Amino acid sequence: MPGAERTRTVRWWRRPWIAPLAVVTAVLLVTALPRYVGLDPARSLVPTDRGPAFYPALVTHIFAGSVMLSAAVLQLWPWLRAHYPRVHRWSGRVYVVTALVTGVAALVTAQFPSAGVSQQVANTMMGVLFLTFTVLGYRAVRQRRFADHREWMVRSTALAFSIITNRFWAPVLIAVYVPGALTDPDIGFGAPEIAGAAAASAWVSWIVNLLFAEWWLHRKPRRRSRLR
Repeated sequence: MPGAERTRTVRWWRRPWIAPLAVVTAVLLVTALPRYVGLDPARSLVPTDRGPAFYPALVTHIFAGSVMLSAAVLQLWPWLRAHYPRVHRWSGRVYVVTALVTGVAALVTAQFPSAGVSQQVANTMMGVLFLTFTVLGYRAVRQRRFADHREWMVRSTALAFSIITNRFWAPVLIAVYVPGALTDPDIGFGAPEIAGAAAASAWVSWIVNLLFAEWWLHRKPRRRSRLR
């Protein structure tokens, strides 16, 4: 049937999280990105005295990640996908390229943890999964397996936005496990008192996102067959 391939328009209230996600992403970029534009390690939000490879990898991760998150917001916008499929395809290509760069840079920075081995393992595992999901999603769309492509890219995007959810989980876990850090100025970044909370946040920030993505993908048993 000629209309069988037409993309079904999704009403905005069926995806009420698109606008808040775009706002949160914009706030993150506006507040964090300017610190790295001048390539001055002294303005970094995290200590940069972790070897010569750390700061270049960190800057690469942040610059590529900023473009990646912006492209991801466009990818998640159903209205844009339905009315401007060409923009959707190009933003998808931008997402894949910048995601690969971001993921490789993340694997480098992960080897210089501030909160010990647990944080290193968490960030390394997340980086490996992120790159794997992105590559599998790109491979699926090249093979025109669109249902598989959607599933892999939802997982990839869930991990991509772990940098934002980490901004939520880190203070929550610090408040739970080290409540004194909120009032004691002597307990700062890298202090042993908050290392455990920082390591826990590294795990929770992407595992919760991935669990939510899996629930979202499989909440309706007939979703996959309908997409096919």
